[in-house]
Amino acid sequence: MSFRLLTKGAAANAIARPALTVSRQSLGVSAVRNYSAQQPTQQDPKQKANSIIDSLPGNSLVSKTGYITLGTGLATFLISKEVYVFNEETLVLVGAGGLLFGLLKYLREPFTAMGNEHINRIKSVLNQARDDHKSAVQERIDQVGQMKDLVDVTKALFEISRETAQLEAQAFELKQQVAVAQEVKSTLDSWVRHETSVREREQKQLAAYLIEKIQKDLKDPKIQQQILDQAVVDVQKLAKSS
Repeated sequence: MSFRLLTKGAAANAIARPALTVSRQSLGVSAVRNYSAQQPTQQDPKQKANSIIDSLPGNSLVSKTGYITLGTGLATFLISKEVYVFNEETLVLVGAGGLLFGLLKYLREPFTAMGNEHINRIKSVLNQARDDHKSAVQERIDQVGQMKDLVDVTKALFEISRETAQLEAQAFELKQQVAVAQEVKSTLDSWVRHETSVREREQKQLAAYLIEKIQKDLKDPKIQQQILDQAVVDVQKLAKSS
C-alpha cells in the first residue's frame, strides 16, 4: 500500500498527463468490479449490510452511518483531488483489509467467549472467596454474640461453685461425724461384748458352784432325811386334799 501525496509539482505533472491517471482509475475500478463479481453471494445483502453496520464503532445507527458517510466522502474527496491515486496497491490494501476483517469477525467470538469464560471464572472465585469471608465473619459474630452473657454466666457459675464447695464441706463434716459415730459404736459394741462374756463366765461359774454345792448337800444323810420327810408330808397333803 502506498499513499501518494502530490506536491504542487506532482499536481502539475498529473494535469499534464490526465490520460494516464484516467486510465489507472478505470483499471482500478474494473479490477474492483471483477473482484466483487468473483465473490460468492451466499449471504443475504440485508444481513451482510446489517453485519457490516454492526461491526462499525458507535452505539446507534446514526453514528454508525455517520462513520460510513464520513469515510466515503473523505475517500471521494481524496480521489477527486488526486491526493490519493487508486492503483494495484489499493487492491492489495482492500484484499488485506477484507482478510483481516474476516479473521477478526470469525476469531472475535471464540476470543470473546474465552475472555468471558476467564472473567466468569475469576468472578466465581472472587464471589466464593467473598461468601467464605462473609460466612467466617458471620460465624465469628455469632460466637461473639453468644459470649455477650458471659458475665452473668460467670457469676452464676461462681455462685454454683460456692454452693458446691459449701455442700462438699458439709458432706465432709457429716462423713467425719459418721466415722466418729461408727468408731464410738464399735468401741461400745466391744465393751458390751466384753461385759457379756464376763457375765456369762460369771454365771457359768455360779451355776457350776451351785450344782456342785447341791450335789454335796444331797450326799449328806441329814439333808436326804429332810428331803424324804418333806416328800412324805407333801404326799400326805395331796392324799388329804384328794
